[in-house]
Amino acid sequence: MSWVRRLGFALAALVLLAVLGLWLAPRLTDWTARRDQLAALAAEQLGVPVTLSGPVHLTLLPSPMLEAEGVSVGSEDAALGFGARALHLRLDGWRLLLGRLAPRELTLVGAAIRLPWPPAPSLRFSAGLSSFRAEIEDSTLTLASPDLGNVVLQQVRARLSAGTESQAFEVSGSFVPAPLPSAPRAGGWAGREVRFAATLGRGGYDGALPLDLTLSSGGTTVSARGTLLPEGGMEGRAEAYGPDLSLLLPGPPGPFRAQGRLSASAETVVADDLAIDFNGSPAHGALTLRLRPEPRLDLALAAGRLDLDSWAGSLRGGTGLPFGLDLSAEAATFRGASLRRLRASVFREGDRLAINDASAILPGETTVEVSGATAGPPASARLEALLRFTGGDLRATLAALGWPLPSIAPDRFRSGQGRARLVFEDGQLSLPELSATVGGAQVSGAGVFRTGGARPSFGLGLTLDRLALDGLLAPGRSWQTLSRELGGFDADLRLSVARATLGGLVAERAGLDGALENGRLTLRQLTARVLGADLTASGTAQLTAQPRLGELRLDLAAPDPRALFASIPGGWPDATRMAQQPLTLRLGGSGPLDALALRLEGDWGDLRLESTVTANPLARKLAGNLTLRHPGAPRLAQELLEQDLSPWLGQGSLSLVGTVSAGPQGISAERFDLVAGQLRTSGQLSLALGGARPSLTGRLDAEDLPLPPLRARSTEPLPLQPLRGFDADVSFTADRLLWPAAQPVLTDADGRVRLEAGVLRLDLGHAKLGTGNLWGSLVADASGLVPRLQVQAALGDVALTEPLPGPPVDVAASRLEGNLALSAEGSSPAAMLATLDGDVSADLRDGTLSGLDLTQAVAAATATDNEAEKRLRAALGGGSTAFGRMHLDASVEAGQLRLDDGWLEAGGQRAVLGGTVDLPRGADDLRLTLPVPGGPALAVGLSGPWSAPRVVPDLTPWLVWHAARTN
Repeated sequence: MSWVRRLGFALAALVLLAVLGLWLAPRLTDWTARRDQLAALAAEQLGVPVTLSGPVHLTLLPSPMLEAEGVSVGSEDAALGFGARALHLRLDGWRLLLGRLAPRELTLVGAAIRLPWPPAPSLRFSAGLSSFRAEIEDSTLTLASPDLGNVVLQQVRARLSAGTESQAFEVSGSFVPAPLPSAPRAGGWAGREVRFAATLGRGGYDGALPLDLTLSSGGTTVSARGTLLPEGGMEGRAEAYGPDLSLLLPGPPGPFRAQGRLSASAETVVADDLAIDFNGSPAHGALTLRLRPEPRLDLALAAGRLDLDSWAGSLRGGTGLPFGLDLSAEAATFRGASLRRLRASVFREGDRLAINDASAILPGETTVEVSGATAGPPASARLEALLRFTGGDLRATLAALGWPLPSIAPDRFRSGQGRARLVFEDGQLSLPELSATVGGAQVSGAGVFRTGGARPSFGLGLTLDRLALDGLLAPGRSWQTLSRELGGFDADLRLSVARATLGGLVAERAGLDGALENGRLTLRQLTARVLGADLTASGTAQLTAQPRLGELRLDLAAPDPRALFASIPGGWPDATRMAQQPLTLRLGGSGPLDALALRLEGDWGDLRLESTVTANPLARKLAGNLTLRHPGAPRLAQELLEQDLSPWLGQGSLSLVGTVSAGPQGISAERFDLVAGQLRTSGQLSLALGGARPSLTGRLDAEDLPLPPLRARSTEPLPLQPLRGFDADVSFTADRLLWPAAQPVLTDADGRVRLEAGVLRLDLGHAKLGTGNLWGSLVADASGLVPRLQVQAALGDVALTEPLPGPPVDVAASRLEGNLALSAEGSSPAAMLATLDGDVSADLRDGTLSGLDLTQAVAAATATDNEAEKRLRAALGGGSTAFGRMHLDASVEAGQLRLDDGWLEAGGQRAVLGGTVDLPRGADDLRLTLPVPGGPALAVGLSGPWSAPRVVPDLTPWLVWHAARTN
């Protein structure tokens, strides 16, 4: 083996022996016995007394270090005294090999340093601290305050040094602030690593100690520079800046910078004359930390403009140091709304947030005042507040808050004032109490607004003293637009109105209970008392482009409907007895709005209505069936029209069944059947409404058509005024036209009725009168001040089989042909009869004259026996005369009928008829002259009332002639 290799082995052995020695030597040495020496070394290094009470260990690798436990630094009466878990003294290795302990670096581990707060004059540095130097690791610094409690700084890593009497005490490092006991969940720097640097100068002759302190964490830096006063406390200036104000204060996140004057005492820490800039908004104010009697932080801030949303989010955090905030701003924003002249005082203590005397002016010049407080943990905090408001344009205010009212007329619900109790919790706003005056109406109630879910929703229960429904909705709003607006939220509404008005109608004690959910509108109940009638409605509607109604029901009950009828234009049927009868209506239906199936039932006294129709409210059209029934048609006419129609209609019930349709252009009955007493008719009628006047057209087909009674001498005005209000063109047919005595007068009649501009024309195309025929026309002109009447008629081959009732002298069993053309004017039948003018002609063939026996009269007049006079008087007072022809030509003037040409041919003799008839008075003054062969003519007078004339034979000439013959 060469000497080189032997030298290598020797060196390796020496190194191994050295390492082994270094490993064994510390373990074979009792370092605990040298604690006093080590304490002296540490005291020399720190400049303060050090006491070691625990074991001591030496570690050589990787570098020499003495580790001692149970460390006490300073003494109880010293300015700075504390304990540590361990003391690490790093040694000079070369000197250690020479047997000397030469410390190079001293580190305290797990130190528990306790300093008084606020800083007091007793915190002075003695000469023993002139060379204090140390590093601290994993330690705790406690700032002890009798009022605030202990402020604990954990995980402290620091380098501390003190120079000579003229040099400053310096410390730098980092720590993690522990939450305050009174604020275990405080935000800010609690739980974050904070870097710090502090310089505490030596005291001068005045006893003041200069202090320069800087703290920084997460880019936020707070620095203070000033002096510790001999009497206690501190004065100086402070400055803070960083990217997030919420790390320091319960304020909005965002960059900030602040500086101002700082003063601290045993009771307060005040930063006043603050100039602050956060999020680009300048402000000024003051910050006060009160330590007695309870810790509290107060901030007073005046700004030109503020964002309240960010402040609200920061202030909601709870269980921190009690915090008070006084805000004032000329302009602010809250949830997108602009506010002016904001004033607010907010106080937070634990989880409770109180708002005192907050006020602002909202858009629409609405002034609001709010005060309230929260309760519960921050995650589910409940805010109860009292709101007072006064505004001149509440609609603009609601629109700015995100609650516009586009479907309400622009001039409604503007000015108002009132108060409300508000509760904010779990994403909803509740109004347990509301009392206000809006648009002159008193409003009270409660409500709730929810913003969670697929759509916002609200529930309202309101009571109003009055509500004007006229012009409530904005003009020009289509159904589609309204549907989109209503489909954007859900609602539950209960509304009570003491007095509601619409179009002159007044609804008292009105109530509405409805809901809106997922585009479905539900009217649970609508109640009101309108003009003495109780109204109830319910139903559903689907808010789609083509709305569909369901379960629609409307009930109206009026025990005395006179007030209801009085609201209808016109005077009918207000004063009738029917207007006093109880009225009930029931309407139900469902279907799309353009094809709504409706069923209407109603009772008005004994009159019953039933109808099934399909309606299109959008186009204002309907079509369906109609049924009207009443047990007594004449009684209904008497009660409804105040007319006794029993002589015309006779006795019997009323039944009207028809198919009707109605729309903006008019009403049409495509088919109807009417039974009223003796009246039996059917047909089709249409009432057009598009012209200057309503126009009635159609056709009537009657089985039995009673004729109205003729009251020729009545002085009651004729009801012709309604003829000026509409036009008509109606054709008709009638199997039988009945006289009031229910006797058929005309059969198989057809004609046409036309009415235009107040002129009524009745054309009778043809009718059967017995076995004969009748044609004629009637024109009633009601267009002027005085009604005028014209009548023309023609009779052909009419068989008179029965004597006409009335006068004792009559014609029967003859065939009649005749013509008449008459005119009159006047407002009543009597007036028209008094002005009747015209001509009348008639021819009767092969008939019988009852009441006279002209053949026997002639035979008796030519006899010479003594019984001739007796037989003559008997023949002129009774019996009948068969005649071949009777001809009458008469003229009428001023109601006086005069026979211009009248004669009768019977038994080869021609009797002459003459005289007058006073039509207005119904009196006859007629005379029949019968020639006697070879002697004077016989005369028979007929005078007196038409219904009971007196027959007066004039026999004087004949008696003289007969006496001369028999003598």
